[in-house]
Amino acid sequence: MLRIAFASNDRCTVNQHFGAAEGFVIYGLEAGRANLLSVAEFDVSNMDGNEDKLATKIDALAGCVAVYCQAIGGSAVRQLLARGIQPVRLDEAESIEGILRQLDQAASDGSIPWLTKALRRNEAASTADADRFDRMAEEGWQE
Repeated sequence: MLRIAFASNDRCTVNQHFGAAEGFVIYGLEAGRANLLSVAEFDVSNMDGNEDKLATKIDALAGCVAVYCQAIGGSAVRQLLARGIQPVRLDEAESIEGILRQLDQAASDGSIPWLTKALRRNEAASTADADRFDRMAEEGWQE
């Protein structure tokens, strides 16, 4: 499953700047389905002048492969990429449901390069886990 985050103040639309986002809606995308996994909300009064606001927001996205937002600064982009999270900037507000449909289609046709790369990494990790369990089974249990 791939975790995708959306900067949103209404849980339906990507309509927030990353650094000033009041919240992130996080979905899990898997085999033609998208499920709401969690919502991270932030205290708006603590954002202005708070140097740690980016770190707090990036930490909330742990495990996500991408975050969609309407705008994002260079520092946030660098920090997200360093954590393996692809920032996606939209020119105007878009519905989360519509983006999830686009991502589902792109997972099939490979039209979004970062998504294809994330799917390959996810597949490789799943295969490595399966191989590890097979090796453990072959070794047998000793108590």
